[in-house]
Amino acid sequence: MDPHAELDFFDVNELFTEAELMVRDEIRTWARSELLPRVPQLWEDGQFPRDVVPEMGRLGFLGPGTSEEYGGAGFGGVACGIVAQELEWVDSGIRSFASVQGSLVMQPIEEWGSEDQKAEWLPRLAAGRAVGCFGLTEPDFGSNPAGMRTHCQRDGSDWLLSGQKMWITNGSFADVALVWAKDEAGAVHGFLVDTTLDGFQAPVQGKKWSLRCSETSELLLDQVRVPDAARLPLVQSMKGPLSCLTQARYGIAWGAIGAAKACYEEALSYSLSRKIFERPLASFQLTQEKLADMAARITQAQLLCWRLGRLKEQGTWTPEQVSLAKRQNVRMALDIARSARTLLAANGITLEYHSGRHACNLETVLTYEGTEEIHTLILGQALTGIQAFQPEA
Repeated sequence: MDPHAELDFFDVNELFTEAELMVRDEIRTWARSELLPRVPQLWEDGQFPRDVVPEMGRLGFLGPGTSEEYGGAGFGGVACGIVAQELEWVDSGIRSFASVQGSLVMQPIEEWGSEDQKAEWLPRLAAGRAVGCFGLTEPDFGSNPAGMRTHCQRDGSDWLLSGQKMWITNGSFADVALVWAKDEAGAVHGFLVDTTLDGFQAPVQGKKWSLRCSETSELLLDQVRVPDAARLPLVQSMKGPLSCLTQARYGIAWGAIGAAKACYEEALSYSLSRKIFERPLASFQLTQEKLADMAARITQAQLLCWRLGRLKEQGTWTPEQVSLAKRQNVRMALDIARSARTLLAANGITLEYHSGRHACNLETVLTYEGTEEIHTLILGQALTGIQAFQPEA
């Protein structure tokens, strides 16, 4: 194998269609030439490159799975995964922005929204003329979203929303917030909240040492008045937000492959050129063991996601399958990032190299959209038929 070529030990690229390979090549060229040179400084400054959002829209990388009828690219499941993979090869935070825009905002509008809501928001979001955020997690309710305290109350033809959301990607500069809230009867509703409305605030959550290229905020809602036309009409249960999370977790499983490949490729290149005792670092057995483990685990992840993508396209995938892929691939990527950082030694803690940054980012990816522990319990229930989330009543 050519050590400078892309890692594809099992010729997985042969499983992609010509159109999927074209998507990969386009986003790879753009992301690595336009974004990668800027990322170290952006990460150090804790900034998301807002200026690239319209270009991402023009290229079809925002809501890639949204139908062309509403301005999306209409990509299939595998092509959508490839977009996530190539964005996260550059940085997890930038992939997070696109995942929220597409999977957590545009997908529920297309699936659960009215025709007026679709016409108003989807073309703007797809083009990058508007930015969306997703308000589900609360200070006391992350792994148990059904316990949310954010509430909505009918007031004539309007609704009044009050509550607090936490860890909201894109919240500080979003034009629309998809906020989930419970009514007095316990039904869960999704509202497309104009972020300029009175009573709505999105203070930034700073001082992060992970996902620094992603802007994170709280959402504070104090009797925010929205018309009934802002409510997603086709869902009134936790099915709505949970289905969104399944879509987002799918993108994360693919994105983790990108981060892992970036770290592997950096470690391999470095170990071939770095001399230790007048020999390449790559010539030592322990180095080769690390590289072999990385290559094997990335290959497993590639095949897992390819199969999951085809199941998604057939409409036969399950949330449990997505949980398995998210759990396995993120753990794989984090382990590889840490191992790659050790091969880089002291250089690995500088922003001149990328593995340390990926390792920091992946600590968050391991936790969000369902912690590793939660996905373990989801799989446990699927395998045994017994729910371990809480004691049996």
